[in-house]
Amino acid sequence: MRLTARSLRFVILALFAVFFVVPMIWLFLAPTKSDGALVTSNPFAFGSFHHIAQAWDHIDAYSSHLYRRWISNSLLYAGSATAIVLATAVPAGYGLAFGTFRGRKLVLTVTLIVMIMPASALVLPIFLELNSLKLIGNVLSVILPFAFYPFGVYIAYIYYSTTMPRDVLDAARIDGCGEWTTFRHIALPLAKPVIALVLFFSFVADWNNFFLPFAVLAKSTQYPIQVGLSDLLSSTPSFNPAAGGGGQSVNIFRPELALATLLAIVPVLIVFMMSQRALVRGLLGGGVKG
Repeated sequence: MRLTARSLRFVILALFAVFFVVPMIWLFLAPTKSDGALVTSNPFAFGSFHHIAQAWDHIDAYSSHLYRRWISNSLLYAGSATAIVLATAVPAGYGLAFGTFRGRKLVLTVTLIVMIMPASALVLPIFLELNSLKLIGNVLSVILPFAFYPFGVYIAYIYYSTTMPRDVLDAARIDGCGEWTTFRHIALPLAKPVIALVLFFSFVADWNNFFLPFAVLAKSTQYPIQVGLSDLLSSTPSFNPAAGGGGQSVNIFRPELALATLLAIVPVLIVFMMSQRALVRGLLGGGVKG
């Protein structure tokens, strides 16, 4: 009976693994084939590196190197917003963890409420606010909302309140350090794990955000990669039968779309690999108090 239950759990887990892994394998192999071979040949057979190069040439030639512009835009938007988040969220979390100012609990409550709200629910008020400031269509219409990241404040708050000994800060104050000096030379160097956490989650959230840039940007040359991929999707005849001309010199097919999707996740992978060790320390930091 015990062996049967264990076997049943193994089968269920294997089915879930197949369900999630098979599409990823197909996606990695798709750029190695032609569009016709993608349908008729073995879906898990490797094609050739020639098809990968050909797919990249087609993507790169799409609307005069527009794909490169989308990647550059995403790096600008996500990178700038993440830098602002790091400069504001970590000090804010520190202040909420150790501050004694009036309204502290109210600020923390509002942070929690806004954090659990769906991001799409804030698009309309943000759009109206940006429109009143005449920022619609400007790069700031993406960077400024991206820089609003209450989840980063909450992560920093949890980290400081659970792992930072208050005695260390009190000792620094006794030695004559002001609040800024204490934060800059004591609290901030000890917060490398939480900085990595905020950096990673903020960058990924900004990189994958689709709705807000789609709503506030009008020109395709301003699109980030996520909105650009939807433009590529609409230019793929397999998904949009009306595509095939549209004034484009190069048609986009399924292998090109698969390669464009894979390349779009490379910056996220790079950020993850750079912050992986600090991410692990940050995730474990709240559970082990030194």
